[in-house]
Amino acid sequence: MSSWFDTDVMYLKGVGEQRAKVLASELGISTLGDLLYYFPFRYIDRTRVHQIGELNSAESVAYIQLKVRILNFQKIGQGAKARLSALATDGTGRIELLWFKGIKWIEGRLEVGREYIVFGKPSFFRGEVSMIHPELENVGAQSSAFGSMQGVYRTSEKLSTLQLGSKGIYKLITTLWRSAEEHIIETLPKSIIEANGLMSLREALRNIHFPQSAALLAKAEYRLKFEELFAIQLDIVSRSAHRTARADGFAMPRVGDMFNRFYREKLPFELTDAQKRVIKEIRGDMVGGRQMNRLLQGDVGSGKTMVALTAMLIAADNGYQSCMMAPTEILARQHYATIKRMTEGLNIGVGILTGASKTAERRDALEGLANGTITILIGTHALLEDRVVFDNLGLVVIDEQHRFGVEQRSRMWTKNTRPPHILVMSATPIPRTLAMTLYGDLDVSVIDQLPPGRKPIKTVHMTEGHRLALFGFMHREIAKGRQVYVVYPLIHESESMDYRNLYEGYEAITDEFKPPQYCTAVVHGKMSNDEKEASMALFKNGGAHILVATSVIEVGVDVPNATVMVIESAERFGLSQLHQLRGRVGRGGEQSYCVLMSGDKLSADARKRLGAMVETCDGFELAELDMKLRGAGDINGTQQSGMAFDLKIADLVRDNQIIEHTRRIAQEILADDPYLQKSENRLLATIIKRFAKGAGEDFSMIS
Repeated sequence: MSSWFDTDVMYLKGVGEQRAKVLASELGISTLGDLLYYFPFRYIDRTRVHQIGELNSAESVAYIQLKVRILNFQKIGQGAKARLSALATDGTGRIELLWFKGIKWIEGRLEVGREYIVFGKPSFFRGEVSMIHPELENVGAQSSAFGSMQGVYRTSEKLSTLQLGSKGIYKLITTLWRSAEEHIIETLPKSIIEANGLMSLREALRNIHFPQSAALLAKAEYRLKFEELFAIQLDIVSRSAHRTARADGFAMPRVGDMFNRFYREKLPFELTDAQKRVIKEIRGDMVGGRQMNRLLQGDVGSGKTMVALTAMLIAADNGYQSCMMAPTEILARQHYATIKRMTEGLNIGVGILTGASKTAERRDALEGLANGTITILIGTHALLEDRVVFDNLGLVVIDEQHRFGVEQRSRMWTKNTRPPHILVMSATPIPRTLAMTLYGDLDVSVIDQLPPGRKPIKTVHMTEGHRLALFGFMHREIAKGRQVYVVYPLIHESESMDYRNLYEGYEAITDEFKPPQYCTAVVHGKMSNDEKEASMALFKNGGAHILVATSVIEVGVDVPNATVMVIESAERFGLSQLHQLRGRVGRGGEQSYCVLMSGDKLSADARKRLGAMVETCDGFELAELDMKLRGAGDINGTQQSGMAFDLKIADLVRDNQIIEHTRRIAQEILADDPYLQKSENRLLATIIKRFAKGAGEDFSMIS
């Protein structure tokens, strides 16, 4: 692309310095190229004008266009309560047009007896039809030079005050287009365009802003989505290939005494075939000279920690230290207790370091790491501190990796002179098409079996009217010697929400399950670490029958005797959280249950979520649905964890087929030309720079 694309947008006629600053701060539009690639989110079909008399309140009416004549208008009220009301007709009926903002500007444009085109969503009350904040333009003012469908652009209140609402942005883009065409240079090789039946880039950009027809709009969208996703897949596949080709990892060829003794003497149960397969994959990575970068996915309770421990024992057999980083104090201490117990008698030093570690514990950990007496260190974010210095770190395991930011995780890469092997684990299943984009540079292993003896968790949805039945069920399970979790979404009351909070729930439960016959413990995020540990220890050791908690126990709590998970206000949780919470039970051999409590009034999405939880325990199936309901940005914490996808038009949920198609093409091209040096492929380096900047997460180069 030419330097025209990098020209400051302030120099476009109609923008200027003030508008340019607001465009940059509100929409991220700083250059002419940014504006050209700022696409409409919907379109007005200017060929269709509805009639007021045809509108029916019984139907679900979307945004429509009307041609009306103003009968009268008046400003009603003062100050913040002011509104502008205009009565209009098209000869078949009357409609009230209402504006609550920009009143002065709209009032200056209205003229009694004049015809206007209005666009908005009609609403009905007592047989009368109205339209709030309709878009308004003079009849004949709309330009037909660019097609019959007009783009509608997302904007903001700040921009609207500068007359840069959707219409204002549309006008800027029509001005921009007059000089843009000559600067648009094709970015895809002719062979790819022809093989995939793609529209040219110039025609695609014209028809995305000014569609000549619905068919041409669809072709334009496909071309632009293809290019965007193809660039990202080229970038990811090439990075992965280059990492695989490098020999900069620690070779760990030996499977020695520690691994073999653990496998023969310490394993508490026979590994599943899935665990054995994954251990073999990890072993294959560690044996050679390339650095391992592997994502280990497995549903809750599938045995990921056991697999990670075997990898750490292979590292120990080869003279290397390992560390496991967990997102919470509770989870880190549980991993520490489990691994210390399971390696007892193997002559292997296991240490722990968290933000809450006391002075002696911290000193022992730091000294043991430096002198090599600690072989496996378990910890939280505290492991990232500069004073945590390893003697010879060879393997880093990151549990619930999406809870750590990219910068945090990358600091572990620098704890040795060469990057250690990396195993990142997630109990939150990631849909395949999302994984190949978010984590395309990682090799992926999946544990898709539960250990033998585990029974599927029975899940039911109940409302407040079934509270007594729920209490009766809890009584029966406790009488069998079992334990119960009760999880709440809030700690303190919120005036804007009517959900039961933890303290009210605790009082209701202790009123039903009275001490001293019953003991109820409490855990929430605002307690001190000592308080949380004491409550958790009481529950884990069987001293408490019921644990009332917030979702702080979503990960890391392993109490095989707990068979009931009650989730209060379950409609407030996402599918991923609900599935994680459900995974706290079903960890022993007894039948376990998950009870989803909700209010009677539920949104359509909430009903889908709760219904899906009742129907299936398959985490990957739930993850696919979650992505469809919430979008890719919220799945797996991607918005919080630094994975930047500045997608202009593609959608990681809806466009999964294009993702898979472009990945195959990228793989074929790079297999033949790894560095895109052939003349027909040189253009592709340009689109990688333009579109793939910041896409995904570069696990290969981060060290």
